[in-house]
Amino acid sequence: MSLTALDSKTALIVVDLQRGILGSPLIHPIADVIRQTCSLIDAFRRRHLPVVLVNVTGGAPGRTEQPRRHQTLPDGRAELIPELSQQPSDILVTKRTWGAFASTDLEARLKAIGVTQVVITGVATGTGVEATARQAYEQGLNVTLATDAMTDVRPEAHEYSLKHVFPRLGETGSTQDVLDLLAKRSA
Repeated sequence: MSLTALDSKTALIVVDLQRGILGSPLIHPIADVIRQTCSLIDAFRRRHLPVVLVNVTGGAPGRTEQPRRHQTLPDGRAELIPELSQQPSDILVTKRTWGAFASTDLEARLKAIGVTQVVITGVATGTGVEATARQAYEQGLNVTLATDAMTDVRPEAHEYSLKHVFPRLGETGSTQDVLDLLAKRSA
């Protein structure tokens, strides 16, 4: 589905753009994802729309078949990348699960300021971004995914999310599509 609209109170959620992902074998250059995300951050801030910066500090407890890389991240890896230029007005969410809503107060914070829609970017497409999109959808928020502002280390997970999961959770489009809708609202 292509992008059709942005609600008057739409928030941008940036998932896991933190020092720990730099140097990962991502399928798309992280510099492109950062550049696209920063253009959205700038546009949202100019319009006084909420910007949510999410970082992850470790994994959820419990057994898994596949070994997890980190239960707790080494020092410095959870710090947001400087390009995001965190501002006092930004909402910072630190999570220990894949999604930004589980075990955090993000839903309550967004609803308290009247947010009805979210635009999501970040890494990894098939885990953090997808889990956040699923949780936002389950909370009754309209979901938009800026597909050129996300990446993953697993090509198959990235493609599966884009083709099969995201269209069932909301609308997908490019960063430019989101910027164009924001510009139309401001005109």
